[in-house]
Amino acid sequence: MPFTTAPAAIDHYENFPVASVLCPPRLRPPIAAIYHFARTADDIADEGDAPAELRLEALAALGADLDAVASGRAPSARWPRVFGPLAAAIAQFQLPVPLLAALLSAFVQDVEKTRDGAGYATRTELLDYCSRSANPVGRLLLHLYGVNDATALAQSDAICTALQLINFWQDLSLDIPRGRHYLPHDRCAAHGVTQAHLRALEVNPKTTALIAEEVQLAVAMMLKGSKLVHRVPGRAGWELRAVVQGGLRIADRIEALHHATLAQRPRITHWDMPVMAWRCLWMSPRQAM
Repeated sequence: MPFTTAPAAIDHYENFPVASVLCPPRLRPPIAAIYHFARTADDIADEGDAPAELRLEALAALGADLDAVASGRAPSARWPRVFGPLAAAIAQFQLPVPLLAALLSAFVQDVEKTRDGAGYATRTELLDYCSRSANPVGRLLLHLYGVNDATALAQSDAICTALQLINFWQDLSLDIPRGRHYLPHDRCAAHGVTQAHLRALEVNPKTTALIAEEVQLAVAMMLKGSKLVHRVPGRAGWELRAVVQGGLRIADRIEALHHATLAQRPRITHWDMPVMAWRCLWMSPRQAM
C-alpha cells in the first residue's frame, strides 16, 4: 500500500527544530511522536512520483486516523508506528490536536498548489500558509515545556515562520523547477519580476532585489522572536539558540551569494559551526532582540 513506510531517525522534516539529544528524556517520546506524524505527512505530500489525487487521498486517511486517536477510537492499521505513539502522547500530555490538524491542512495545500502550478498572490497568503506549516510545531513544543503565555507563543510563531521563509529563499533553485512557487506575486510585481523570470531561474537586479527584501523580512522576524530562547528551560533553550542561529547563518549565506539563490542553493558547512556556536553563547537577553 502506498505511503505506509514508517519514518526513521529525526533527520528529515525541515520544519521540526528539535534534535532529541538536548531535550529531557521524559519529553523525547512525545516529541518523536509529533515528528513522526509530521514526517509521514511530509513524505506523503512530497516524496516519490505519486499523482496529486493519490497524495490527497492518503492525507485524508491520515487525517481520519488523527481524528480517531483524538477521540479515543482505534485508527486504521495503515500507520501503526505513527498513531500508536501519537495516541499515547495525546493522552498523556494533552497535545492540542488542532495544531496537528493545522499541519495536515498545510500539506494538503502544498499538494494542491503544486498540482495546479499555483503560487501565493500576496505575502499575507504566504504567511497564512506558514502559520499552519511551521508555527504549530513550535507551539506543540512549547506546550510540552509548559510555556504557553501569549508573548511566548508570538515569539515562537515568529521564529518558526522565519525559519520556514529562510528555507524557501534558500531552496528557490530546487523548488521552482518542481512547480513550487513561494515568492508572493504582489511583491514580484512590485519589483518588476515576472513568472517567466522565475521559471527561467533568471538572476538579474530585479530578482535579487526581490529575494533580498524577502530575506530581510525573515531575518527581522527571526530577531523579533529570538527572546524566546531565554524562556525555554534547560538544554532546550540552548537548542533553540542553535535553531535561531542556524536560520540566521543561512540568511548570511544567501546574502554572501548576493541573493542569487535562483541559480545556487547556499549551504551551511562545518566551517560555519564555530560562528554559530559563538553567536549562541553570546545571545544575552539584551542581544536577543
